[in-house]
Amino acid sequence: MQIGITLTSERDLSVLLERILTEARRFTRAEAGTLFLRDGEQLRFAVVQNDRLSGKLGTEEMRRQFEEQPLDLREMSLAGHVALTGDILNLPEPYAIPPDRPYSFDARVDARMNYRTESILVVPLQGPSGNILGVLELINALDGGRVVPFAPQYEPLVRALAAQAAVAIRNARLEDLSLKDALTDVYNRRYFMIRLEEEFKRHTRFREPLSLVMLDVDHFKEVNDRFGHRAGDEVLRGIAALLLRHSRSFSVVTRYGGDEFAIVLVNTPKDGALTYAERIRSVVAEYEFRHGIVTVSLGAASLPEDGACGDDLVVAADKALYDAKRLGRNRVAPL
Repeated sequence: MQIGITLTSERDLSVLLERILTEARRFTRAEAGTLFLRDGEQLRFAVVQNDRLSGKLGTEEMRRQFEEQPLDLREMSLAGHVALTGDILNLPEPYAIPPDRPYSFDARVDARMNYRTESILVVPLQGPSGNILGVLELINALDGGRVVPFAPQYEPLVRALAAQAAVAIRNARLEDLSLKDALTDVYNRRYFMIRLEEEFKRHTRFREPLSLVMLDVDHFKEVNDRFGHRAGDEVLRGIAALLLRHSRSFSVVTRYGGDEFAIVLVNTPKDGALTYAERIRSVVAEYEFRHGIVTVSLGAASLPEDGACGDDLVVAADKALYDAKRLGRNRVAPL
């Protein structure tokens, strides 16, 4: 399949998962679909696409309602059965499954969402080794606006796509690990350099503003010296978590090195970067770390006003950070 070339070349796991489900829905004409990833003894909703529910609830609210209800593999759900056995289930009437089957349709989601599943195709995301990474559910095949059963000839095609998807997901996870900082679980400096180059190219092409905020923990050496390196590690993990919680989903949060973090702010002008940096400074200062108060200094720089390339942006933000520390710490400084 041509889609396989695209899947295996995609680095971003969230983009990859959306693409897998979109492609499966496209050639089966499914009204909706769900992609689960296995997490121990649970299946978690990784991607949900449903045109009807998105129109009624909004995409974000729909996703929120699905994501808060993971599936337990010990229950007799369709997805759980497929995750444990590797079988394909193609059911034209999910509400009419005989009671002697080793699986059952859980109508609670339909009831909660005021939706009706009338046909369903459930396929394992199974790699070459046989390991099942997740499950793909396609719901309500459409033909001229009415719901019909999924044609049996789709089964080998969807299984082939799912097998390619399993390989791509595994590769993306491995790539993700190589680009993540082991201590804080944010992206590392290698990923920062890759994304900064990509975002600079986007800035050049579309003339969108691009900003960078550099953050340094104030008196971090004293934390290690007085309370031990475990306390220092807790500070770094805590700040990373705060950065993720208070940054937009498309901002790039990275550990630049040591006690320094770098946050790439896409399509954000200088005033937006300064507002963001001040918010982060305030959030960290108010946070109750176990050993006491922690403060941070931040420097912000932007393109096009502070440089002509990505390297210029790093130099400018680093200089602004130095100014923030020189002026007394626990503050934000622009270039």
